[in-house]
Order: sequence, then structure tokens, then C-alpha cells
Amino acid sequence: MSARHGFQYVVLRCVPRVDREEFVNVGVLLYSQSTDYLCAASRLRQDRLLALAPDLDLDAVRSALAAIEAVCRGEAEPATGAGISLGQRFGWLAAPRSTVVQPGPIHGGVTEDPAGQLRHLLDTLVS
Repeated sequence: MSARHGFQYVVLRCVPRVDREEFVNVGVLLYSQSTDYLCAASRLRQDRLLALAPDLDLDAVRSALAAIEAVCRGEAEPATGAGISLGQRFGWLAAPRSTVVQPGPIHGGVTEDPAGQLRHLLDTLVS
């Protein structure tokens, strides 16, 4: 029997017009402390996004998602400073913000495979 590990995740949302509060799920951010795992994955549904906001800058959305993924990989540091732990990175990335790409509420669960769980959540909640 494989070990089960706790994890936390947030769904990343694209909110083209913050004033209207309409959003499309565009990614997932998953953190498992016991496996030292932090990763984000994204998938843009251009048709859905452009239906909400025909003038949306899709390159800017892609850039924001790429920045989140880079912070997860340790290739970029959040504004809080260099050398922060994975848990601190998750907390910074999951903090509410009023931008075009926003994290949803934090949820939790258990899994034997954090990377597989991330793929499952992306397929279930974003596609």
C-alpha cells in the first residue's frame, strides 16, 4: 500500500473584467508539504475567455500563468524575497488578489501521487 499525503490546491481563474466577477478556470496550483511538492499547470480555453472579453490580452494571461509556474519551480521569486520555502511560496501564490489571474479558495485532500493529482484536477476543473 502506498503512502497517502495531504495536499492543498487552488484553482487559478482568469477574471477578464474584475468589475463583473465572471471567470474561467485556467489552471491549478497544488502543494504537498510531506512530499516537498509545489507545481502549477494551466490550460487556456481561448474560446471561453474571448466570449467573456473579446479584447482580452491572451498573451498577458499566458505570461501571468508562466510566472506562477516559474515561482513554483524556483526559477523566479515572489516579491516577498529570495529563498522562501515551498509552503511560503504556496501561501503567496494562493493569496487573494484583484488581478486578471486570481487564485480561488484553498481546498485540501490526500493523494498517493501529487503530480497525478494535479493532472486529475486540471482535467476535471479546467477542461
